[in-house]
Amino acid sequence: MKTYQTNAAFADNYKFLIGSIIPRPIAVISTRNIDGTNNLAPFSFFTAVSASPMIIAFCPMIRTSTGDFKDTVKNILREKEFVVNFCTESNYERVNLASTELPYGEDEFTFTGLTPMDSQIVKAKRMKESPVQFECVFRDMLCYGKEPGAGSLITGEVKLIHVDEAVLADGKISTDLFKAVGRGTGNDWFKTDSRFQMERLTKAQIQK
Repeated sequence: MKTYQTNAAFADNYKFLIGSIIPRPIAVISTRNIDGTNNLAPFSFFTAVSASPMIIAFCPMIRTSTGDFKDTVKNILREKEFVVNFCTESNYERVNLASTELPYGEDEFTFTGLTPMDSQIVKAKRMKESPVQFECVFRDMLCYGKEPGAGSLITGEVKLIHVDEAVLADGKISTDLFKAVGRGTGNDWFKTDSRFQMERLTKAQIQK
């Protein structure tokens, strides 16, 4: 077994993060730019934090190209809100296009061909092609450095959940119908069509 120091270059640390923490779900975050245009960007450092209150988190890194916060972060800090959309087998190619570094103010919805929808309580648009959408208000941000590649943790409280009835079965989101897509190392992507079931050993299970 080889051992590596973590004080190496950003790229060396990053390759071990994305190579070992797999598969990673993808949050497609939509925000509103200062001029009212739309911003849309995928993030694979993304997870659930709390069920009550319902809190999610994602971790954007400082741009390696500019050493600055990403547009998504700037918009969230200013607007105090965002929408979490999801990557699926039917939209992943256009979601990947949304990772293109466009000039600030250029609309990723227009660039990718994805469809913006009005939200109910936040100004940021929802992504129509996402079968699940979370309307979120900003809660907290922790920053872990100022150098390119340094990450931040942003949390949002989910205020409204929108779910396409086509992915529901018995009132729950069906993995087979949702068809989520995640990220792996390098150019690897994951589908959720190969899995197994095993009973968990916790005394109480909310969902079996």
